[in-house]
Amino acid sequence: MINAPSPQPSASGSEDDDVETVVRAGPGGAVAVAGIATAIVVGLWLAFYLLVFLPRSVP
Repeated sequence: MINAPSPQPSASGSEDDDVETVVRAGPGGAVAVAGIATAIVVGLWLAFYLLVFLPRSVP
């Protein structure tokens, strides 16, 4: 923003510590999103299989 004060320069040691803390936490959010997306795809495939393929195979 135009009227925001400029950020204060931080010591490189504290910035490195912040980065290490974030990296140590791991990619939990990305794994959760990937897991939810995979569950949705598998659920849609299973529903399609049960609702389309099985009824067509029964004479």
